[in-house]
Amino acid sequence: MKTAPHFTWDDLQFFLAVARTGQLSTAARQLRTSHATVSRRIDRLEFSLQVKLFERNPRGYMLTGMGQRFIDTAERMEQETERLRSDLRVGSAAQRGVVRISAPEGFSNFFFTTMLSEFTARYPNISLELVTIQQIMSLSRKEADIVIVLDPPKAGPYFTEKLTDYHLQVYGSRDYLASHPPVESRDDLPEHAFVGYIEDMIFAPGLDYLGDIHPRIKPQFQSSSIFAQLTATKSGLGLCVLPFFIACRHPDLQMVLPDEVDLKRHYWITCHRDLRQSPRVRTVIDFLVEAVHRNAPAFLGHASV
Repeated sequence: MKTAPHFTWDDLQFFLAVARTGQLSTAARQLRTSHATVSRRIDRLEFSLQVKLFERNPRGYMLTGMGQRFIDTAERMEQETERLRSDLRVGSAAQRGVVRISAPEGFSNFFFTTMLSEFTARYPNISLELVTIQQIMSLSRKEADIVIVLDPPKAGPYFTEKLTDYHLQVYGSRDYLASHPPVESRDDLPEHAFVGYIEDMIFAPGLDYLGDIHPRIKPQFQSSSIFAQLTATKSGLGLCVLPFFIACRHPDLQMVLPDEVDLKRHYWITCHRDLRQSPRVRTVIDFLVEAVHRNAPAFLGHASV
């Protein structure tokens, strides 16, 4: 009779990678191995445990009920392993691996990417993956290690900390403002063309702010991309609400009604509570907090980054 092999910690790493991604190919890329190797290790683990951990279907691998129960055990072992590695290693040797960050496009492209050279110089053994399409990321399934959000999760096993407040104002290009009627009060704003988000694609309540400025504003051009909105505004298409830390980089933009319109929103940093103990995740969180606080005036509307 064939004896079931004992499973190893390596088998659990393969299990967690597939459980978090739902795809053999994605798990293989994360583990830097082949699709076939991942499949073989999952089969080996299921044979060893004598249970079915995944349902296979054309869309990928879905956890069974037993798989859902087993993931809690595997994650506790992962956490303890990370702690042991941290204790056994010193300095930067403990800070290695891949960290996936999900963050809004504006924060990612106009702030965090400007910090990457500093980060890689300090932590050359940590590789970063940056996702800016937050609608598709699931924190509960650990599709991202760290998430920057405008609205923190209300419940769940998450570590959450406010990263910063940030301010937004109405801007227009200097050419646009010179060739259109002056804006002297909020009541003048509905008479101007506006650039904004596509209403039914706003993924966070904090981005739905045109109504906070004036209920009669109707944007003529809408985009899910803050970069597209910025480009349209600089091209003279209309007025736009932009974060100060983005607009302050563009001297061809002029703030409209600076003493009357000033919106405040917030960035929060969050991750699964178990991952908070991971040295590489902790390193990235600490770096983000430090970098944002160092550039606080730009987020608060006082100076450029």
